[in-house]
Amino acid sequence: MDAQLDRVGKARARVQKSGTPAAKKALTSANAKLKDQRAKVAEAKLQLAKANAMDSVRQAEESAKQKVTEVAEKLSSKAEKEFEKAVKAFESRWKKAREKADTKKVKAAEKKAEAKVKSAAKKASAKMKMLEKKAAAKAKAEAKKAAKKAKTKKAVKKSAAKKAPGRPKKSPGRPKKSAAKKTAARKAATKKVKSAPKKSARRGRPPKAGTKTVARRGRPPKKASS
Repeated sequence: MDAQLDRVGKARARVQKSGTPAAKKALTSANAKLKDQRAKVAEAKLQLAKANAMDSVRQAEESAKQKVTEVAEKLSSKAEKEFEKAVKAFESRWKKAREKADTKKVKAAEKKAEAKVKSAAKKASAKMKMLEKKAAAKAKAEAKKAAKKAKTKKAVKKSAAKKAPGRPKKSPGRPKKSAAKKTAARKAATKKVKSAPKKSARRGRPPKAGTKTVARRGRPPKKASS
């Protein structure tokens, strides 16, 4: 560019000195070349400006990306910390709420268990009272039965003492009769004994021939030998 300016200056000086058509033509040609070079320089400057502008855009973009990355990292780190805090806070609240709920459930279970124990104790007490009542009634009945039995034995002994000696005693295993029946039976037996003829109660060998035998039960007596 500077060399072309020198050529243009020299060509202008020749035109001014000689004024010949050749000098004028050389000046016109030098001016055209200078103009062309100036246009190229301007284009180059424009392209350079564009390139610089794009470069600044790229730099701004990179800077923005860097800032975005930094912000994202900071937010991520902050989010993690806040998340941990939130989790701890939530865990603490959840544990407290769960502990409260579990305490209520445990108390309800304890009340239910106590109610069951009281019910079982009540049933057991009622059963024991019933068993005691039954045992007392049984003991009373047995005592009454024993007293009645003793009274009956006493009455039998008295009756046996009044009877004639030698009469066999009643077996203890014989079923007892009521007092009225026993009295009636005793009276009937007494009348029968009084009205019946006396029989011989002889035991052993049969009587000899010629003697009067008493009728006896069982097998007939043997005949006397002549």
